[in-house]
Amino acid sequence: MALPFVLVLPLLIVVAAGVYYIYIEVIQFMSKSSVRNKVVVITDAVSGVGTECAHLFHKGGARLILCGTSWDKLESLHDSLTNSADPRETFAPKLVILDFSDMESMEDVVAEVMDCYSCVDVLICNSSMKLKAPVQSVSLDLDRNIMDINYFGPSTLAKGVLPTMISRRSGHIILVNSIQGKLAIPFRSSYAASKHAVQAFFDCLRAEVEEYGIVVSTISHTFINASDPPPVEEPVPKPNILAAYIARQLTHGVRPPVLANEIMETVNRKRKEVVLAHPIPRVALYLRYLFPPFLFAVLAAGVKDSMLAEQIQ
Repeated sequence: MALPFVLVLPLLIVVAAGVYYIYIEVIQFMSKSSVRNKVVVITDAVSGVGTECAHLFHKGGARLILCGTSWDKLESLHDSLTNSADPRETFAPKLVILDFSDMESMEDVVAEVMDCYSCVDVLICNSSMKLKAPVQSVSLDLDRNIMDINYFGPSTLAKGVLPTMISRRSGHIILVNSIQGKLAIPFRSSYAASKHAVQAFFDCLRAEVEEYGIVVSTISHTFINASDPPPVEEPVPKPNILAAYIARQLTHGVRPPVLANEIMETVNRKRKEVVLAHPIPRVALYLRYLFPPFLFAVLAAGVKDSMLAEQIQ
């Protein structure tokens, strides 16, 4: 005897919910098992994204090496992780002071990182320094500082952990980059230049180390939206319809938990390139390669009324 439709529909919903629940549990289990016992280095663990990553990987059973410029913040994060997890299933994180603006200390930092466990399975380079200013107002010293933090630091650390990865024929290096490593935006000259440079370095590295079983991944995202935008104190001119639409698209940003989950997924699935952006930046990327004069005209127009320069980060 056939069941009436009023009973079939709820039954299908229950079955679908059960399948979805099982799927989520399997994915979470695979996420944990894929990083369990792995040595994972996070270069800026005290940032919003770094902290979210630390919690995800710690719960997954990874052997964390947390890096940052502030010892107090690192200790606070260490306490937060150890107090919120089962010590029988997790490892107490190790802490290393890392300041990419001090390149003379990098040799000692690499040695300290390697001394923790004698190897690194996953290196997450998420340190970054932003700058918004007209080209003519940026000093050479500031240019160099940005290049140290955004390019020379990550590339030097990657070179430092590479020999053991090559000898073990395994490893995963992840660069958490910016969409501006692919698309330059006005008033971000030094920042965009450093992001383009580090993108190119890791693209080259990916091809060079593939034969050793080492995975190199880049995650290009729009600006990180860690908090609600501050209230506007002064009245602003009413933008045109197109500019207002672009502004709405660009102010969403990427939340730290979303980016952290993407980093975990990148480790699990060994993705080589990920772009986290909404439609407007994606379209801009295509225009940059297919119709560059049109994009250049749009950016120049955006500078004139400051809409794009204020919203893209």
